[in-house]
Amino acid sequence: MQVDVLNAKELKKSAPVFGQVSFDEHEQIVFCNDKDTGLKAIIGIHNTVLGPALGGTRMWNYTSEWEAVNDVLRLSRGMTFKSAITGLNLGGGKAVIIGDAKKDKTPALMRRFGEFVHSLGGKYITAEDVGMETADMDTVREVTPFVTGISESKGGSGNPSPITAYGVFMGLKASAKFKYGTDDLEGKKVLVQGIGHVGETLVEYLTGDGAEVFITDINEERLQEVSKKYGAHIFTGSDIYGADMDIYAPCALGATINDNTIQRLNVDIIAGAANNQLADEVSHGEFLQKKGIVYAPDFLINAGGIINVYAELENYDRQEIMRKTENIYNTTLRILEKAAKDDITTHFAALQIAKQRIEDRKNQNLN
Repeated sequence: MQVDVLNAKELKKSAPVFGQVSFDEHEQIVFCNDKDTGLKAIIGIHNTVLGPALGGTRMWNYTSEWEAVNDVLRLSRGMTFKSAITGLNLGGGKAVIIGDAKKDKTPALMRRFGEFVHSLGGKYITAEDVGMETADMDTVREVTPFVTGISESKGGSGNPSPITAYGVFMGLKASAKFKYGTDDLEGKKVLVQGIGHVGETLVEYLTGDGAEVFITDINEERLQEVSKKYGAHIFTGSDIYGADMDIYAPCALGATINDNTIQRLNVDIIAGAANNQLADEVSHGEFLQKKGIVYAPDFLINAGGIINVYAELENYDRQEIMRKTENIYNTTLRILEKAAKDDITTHFAALQIAKQRIEDRKNQNLN
């Protein structure tokens, strides 16, 4: 059998992990492989200065292994800043499992993944993400204590999606307050892209606040179901990015604001639950700023989920979860005002605050 081996020049061309922008000083990347269960997973631990790296596990049918690596790098980095800006004593981590959650996920695979998590000794704590359910976290809990978001019946905080949606709603209302002078959404046209667990709950909050909600998703059955349940309009146009809306709420996968879509945007505000919404944090953030579109930093306003699961580690109650999540409104306003005052992008303003908290803690640890 012939085995192909890359020479040094070819390896350099293949863009190794350390050379990637998304690597951004990650502390550790763990590749997990198990032939018996079919598990192929990657755990990214970006930063643990503030505490153990906590972040969900995403199962997705990636088109390539490199796409999976890049996704876990971007996601785990975002978790660092999410926890930092929200005031939690947590670092940033994330995991991805390569495969189709509907076909490839089994209890044995999840338990094997849990064993890999356990081998890290608490440096990484996992939770629910795309392609995962609370029941999957219960399965992981069978082999490791380093998991959050388990069933309430088992002493956990349950599905974090409703709290994530509430935080996004708070950030969206704060953005409206900044842009329009009022956070009253009555009559505002809001396009919600992606109506999974978080997106549907956001639709519920928006319609309850009087907004005219339009929804789009790759799942036609879900569209019909959510439309009927909340009276939301199914978007039927050919170009969701060029649609005449007041607010765009991306709640599916990231990077929907990219070179192909950003020129077409016809909205006042972008505020959604998706991670890494800007394909390029710098250039796309600057473009939105110049165009006068208010961008609510994703890693801030979608932090409700991590606030929810953090309660399992700190033992605070539901009332405190809601209080911390509601405070996303105040933090969002503060960042939007700082960005306007300093003439910087909202993403950079949020990043500055998050990085400063990490740097302050690092200095405390050294003294």
